[in-house]
Amino acid sequence: MMERFRAFWTKVISPVAHLLIRMGVSPDAVTLVGTLGVSAGALVFFPQGKLATGVLVIAAFVFSDLLDGYMARTTGRVSSFGAFWDSTLDRVADGAIFIGLALYFAWEEPSRLYLVLSLVCLLMGGVTSYARARGETLGFSVKVGIAERADRLVAILVMTFFSAVLDLPVLLYIALWGLALASTITVAQRVWVVRKQAAEEAALRSEHD
Repeated sequence: MMERFRAFWTKVISPVAHLLIRMGVSPDAVTLVGTLGVSAGALVFFPQGKLATGVLVIAAFVFSDLLDGYMARTTGRVSSFGAFWDSTLDRVADGAIFIGLALYFAWEEPSRLYLVLSLVCLLMGGVTSYARARGETLGFSVKVGIAERADRLVAILVMTFFSAVLDLPVLLYIALWGLALASTITVAQRVWVVRKQAAEEAALRSEHD
């Protein structure tokens, strides 16, 4: 489902991408600006209780994740460093969103429970991405799980926005519980898949010994 949205938005942002290319802007610069924008939206507005404003600012910059990739492919500037840079700053942006929510529950709407849940989402989201990256580095196929990054991002931003606009904080609570659970399950799925493939690989080696 997320891939269909990605294809649609890629067509929408392509004119902007071509304009930036003509201006000499590099894909890496777009990645950095997008990350700074997302981080500012989360860390400036969420702790003040301005959840809807924060989500709108984040949404305005989150499309840089599509923009930089499209620019890199169009200009033939796809590189190992670009991929590393993009993945690294994705972790920063994701972390900023949940840190912003944690600060919201620490300062604006005090709640130890949801402060902890925000931190659990932060932790498990990072481990989810690391498990896949590390597994693929070792040669395993790890593209499994019920909570891919795009799904997590859309879920938390949409639910945070409507919790503020509709004055229904329960929507944000549901999102945090759901993401904490889904991210934990995804980590478990990826560990299981890697363990299974590693065992099969070891069995094949023992057969040939």
